[in-house]
Amino acid sequence: MAEYAEPFYDVNLSYAENYECGPFGAFAGALAKSTPSTTETSVSGSAAAATAYDSSSSFLDLPVNLPFGIPAGPLLNSRFTTAAFRMGFDLAVYKTVRTRAWDCNPFPNVLSVHPRTGALTPGDAELDEGVLADSHFERPLSISNSFGVPSRDPDEWQPDMRDAIAAAGLGQLLIPSFQGSRHEGMTTSEYIADHVTAARLVRETGAQLMEMNTSCPNEGRNRLLCDDPRLVGEITQAVKNEIGDMPLIIKLAYLPSDEALERMVRETAAHGSVQAFATINTVSAKLVDRKGNQALPGEGRERSGVCGSAIRSAGLDMVRRLAGMRERLGLDFAIIGIGGVMSPADYQVYRTTGADAVMSATGAMWDCELAHRIKGELPRQ
Repeated sequence: MAEYAEPFYDVNLSYAENYECGPFGAFAGALAKSTPSTTETSVSGSAAAATAYDSSSSFLDLPVNLPFGIPAGPLLNSRFTTAAFRMGFDLAVYKTVRTRAWDCNPFPNVLSVHPRTGALTPGDAELDEGVLADSHFERPLSISNSFGVPSRDPDEWQPDMRDAIAAAGLGQLLIPSFQGSRHEGMTTSEYIADHVTAARLVRETGAQLMEMNTSCPNEGRNRLLCDDPRLVGEITQAVKNEIGDMPLIIKLAYLPSDEALERMVRETAAHGSVQAFATINTVSAKLVDRKGNQALPGEGRERSGVCGSAIRSAGLDMVRRLAGMRERLGLDFAIIGIGGVMSPADYQVYRTTGADAVMSATGAMWDCELAHRIKGELPRQ
């Protein structure tokens, strides 16, 4: 990892250790400084960025300096989100929460992933044959995401989320992420109700908008909620009834079928229950070591979500297709482009492809100055 600065999430520590002791690297340095003024928070970064943004831009009708930030995943609590804001990331998504405490997958959770061609596109044979994964983090950087959507109890995450919201500066947005939790014997009605309860708990923190995660395995047998547009439509309508006019974002995995993607749009955005789609989450792959053995230890961990440089083409493809459907169907929804954003050029490509906002997880973890670099390369307003 000599090529990179210290990441703000330490992959050599457990999730619990990161939660208690993180963030690290430049994010830790940002937290160590005295609390900046509102003005300093909103324009932190390079001198060019400091004069370029006046909070006149918006996302979902909410003021934002630059529609760029960090998606659900690496920002574990208010210390992480506050550091992200201070480092110039104007959109910060608080790690997905549940209605009850939920354990993380065993350590390790993050390995470096090395596709043969450098890219992983859904449908590639390599995804099922096995992709090399090890501890040698090198460019172009892709990693495993094998956490299992852990959550603290609401009694812990609600007050912390309130702190995270309060730490946002002028032109910055804290976006809470939530999902329902399925357990054995649960009915569909109970599953929907759990989503509604999670949304209510998030609303109680004073959030201005929220994101519902539909793209992590939560129905058993490695099935994704977003594989069932009808059920997503039912859940989002129930959630919308709970949260009212508050904007609702849903996080999607890569949907290879245009028919399935259009049905998702028609079951949600077309009914007004969803105001934005965030896509993509990860690309699922079988991960193996150099001997061809399972890379991540433990039962049920043969496969993992992969994020980083390798999934950029898949993320851009989803944004392009969603933007085309938005125009063709005459609908008004926002698109958050995610996947393989490692540089200012990647940000620009996502925007020109149709994304209203862009986020980076892997890129931001190892390049804490990424938001500053993007702002520094954009023309002054």
